Amino acid sequence: MTSPCSPQDPSPAPRSSSSVIHGGNREHSPQAPSQPAQSSYLKPRHLVMMALGSAIGTGLFVGTGAAVKTAGPAVLISYLVACTLLVLVMRALGEMAAADPSSGAFSTYAGKAMGPTMGRALGWLWWAQIVVVVAAEATAAAQLVTEMWPGLPQWVWALVFMVAFTVINLVRVGTLGETEFWFALLKVAAVVGFLVVGVLMLLNVLPAPSPGLSNLTEHGGFMPNGLTGVAAALLVVVFAFGGTELVTIAAAETEDPQTNVARAIRTILVRILIFYVGSVTVMVLVLPWNNEGLSSSPFVAVLTEAGIPGADVLMTVVIILALLSALNANIYGSSRMLFSLARRGSAPRSLGRTSERGVPRAAVVASVVFGFIAVALNYVWPATVLNVMLNVIGSTCLVVWGVALVSQIILRRRAERAGVSSPLKMWAFPWLSYFALALLAAIVVLGLLDPSVRLQFIATFVLVCLIALACKLLIRGDDGERRRSGASRDGAAHDDAAPLV
Repeated sequence: MTSPCSPQDPSPAPRSSSSVIHGGNREHSPQAPSQPAQSSYLKPRHLVMMALGSAIGTGLFVGTGAAVKTAGPAVLISYLVACTLLVLVMRALGEMAAADPSSGAFSTYAGKAMGPTMGRALGWLWWAQIVVVVAAEATAAAQLVTEMWPGLPQWVWALVFMVAFTVINLVRVGTLGETEFWFALLKVAAVVGFLVVGVLMLLNVLPAPSPGLSNLTEHGGFMPNGLTGVAAALLVVVFAFGGTELVTIAAAETEDPQTNVARAIRTILVRILIFYVGSVTVMVLVLPWNNEGLSSSPFVAVLTEAGIPGADVLMTVVIILALLSALNANIYGSSRMLFSLARRGSAPRSLGRTSERGVPRAAVVASVVFGFIAVALNYVWPATVLNVMLNVIGSTCLVVWGVALVSQIILRRRAERAGVSSPLKMWAFPWLSYFALALLAAIVVLGLLDPSVRLQFIATFVLVCLIALACKLLIRGDDGERRRSGASRDGAAHDDAAPLV
């Protein structure tokens, strides 16, 4: 992988499809190296585990408890609906990523489908969301470690985590991918172990008595809180799935993006369905839905019921690893999005440069600044900083998913008119794409009916409008200059406006 053109190089780099064929970030120098360094690529197993690492986090290990408490056993309906939406959104994103791998992913596709302002706004919105998530994950992991080993203050642990994973992301993408692979593998192993224990308990193999199917119908019935509870739980579950779209960003840095992203999307969807739906099924079968332990720490409650010694310590360690895995993956994702924005002229050009190993170090540093600010906040307000940051994140994942679905519909029709086919296609197009949009619209309506969620939705809407207005006003001059020159120095001319063909 070569470095981009330096600022002193006045000649624009020609666009070439070889950057897609040979892998690596599309926005890196379009001149593909004749012998690419394998350590500069993410391997297919890295791609799969990075996406799983983003999806399997506190949303699964902790958030499922809140969903079960809200809906009772009927939370299974909430999970099935949310998983259906996730499958369709990821399939739509996979179609676009397989046809046109890009570090900007859904931001790039939105720009091509709906214009540069939409693409830039979505990119900056997602980047802002993820840098807050990075800070929140470092803070949450520091809180848990401090509770287990109170010898050091919370801010010290937050600083240690931020420094360690910043360094990992600055080295090379192969090192980052390998680190994330082992972190995510430990989480997957924990979930698989949990599922095995749950099934053995239900089959009456363990000393603990099997409850059979009684917990599905007793304690108020299958739907104790009615459809309202199912709808409220659906909002909790959907937000837990945010971040899965990271796989389409990482796909650009694999050796064979078109093939690997299609394979990864298929694999990830099956595994997420098994892990999420399987885990929540075990929970509502093993314990009554109104069990206090299930609502606060569901995995610990089930393992304790099964008689597993030290379940609380074991799961705390797993949750810490889950947070650190997501921290690592999200530093990667946010830096690549910022890098892509810079390469498309939507961020300072210095953020679009890479090291000799293809790492956008300036973008990595810019993406962790808020995380280090959060370290200081941990020192000043250790008890409240996490809740404040989580409220700031809001519901931006719904915006990303909605725009991605609309982009897929527009670009698919454009590609069909041009006679171009993608290696991965959305099923039953356009009906399932429209169905996914309808599901998303229904979730938004449900959220607007909930006073607490309504406030988040309104805040997200205002934030999107402000970012879009800023992109329109502040980057317009750069657009004009790029149009007059006909190409940018970094070889990313008209990237947002180019059709996906």
